[in-house]
Amino acid sequence: MSPAGNRPPRPTAAAVIAADTPAGPPAAAPTTARALGMLMAATPCGARDAHRILAAAADLVRTTPDAVAAAVVEGSCGTPVPVHVERAVRRAMEAARTSGRPAGPLVGILPARTRVEEVLTRLRGCRARLGVAPEDPAALRAMDDAAYTLCVLMGRSTVHEALLAAEAHLARPAT
Repeated sequence: MSPAGNRPPRPTAAAVIAADTPAGPPAAAPTTARALGMLMAATPCGARDAHRILAAAADLVRTTPDAVAAAVVEGSCGTPVPVHVERAVRRAMEAARTSGRPAGPLVGILPARTRVEEVLTRLRGCRARLGVAPEDPAALRAMDDAAYTLCVLMGRSTVHEALLAAEAHLARPAT
């Protein structure tokens, strides 16, 4: 537990990928890493949430996360993804975008507009980088870090909610 006692420390993207890597054939790890990167860029989310998306989609179609990862990666190469797998991945991504509780207005001390712009720019850059090389460990770590920073900065539990809150904060007139 963390010193505050409310949450365990967040694992790094590399740790999540390493924990997800099966002991089977060596080709499974790059496929899973690539799928995680693709999900992190598309959702957007951190590595832990991307891993949960794979697991949730696998549960919905009653298969393994590795099989869903393989379908996601093959789909990016032009191979048609089975409809039930695509539907399961979309449902899992949508569930990852919501926390299950309504996001209230920003209260307390609002973050500096320049800092919000800086973190949003970094997050968008990471998403673009993952779009080009979804399996790049440095890009995965950078995206995970930027996503976590935005969530903390905006006081939101999901990256999607943090993005919406950040954009709403920047849309308000400066005081």
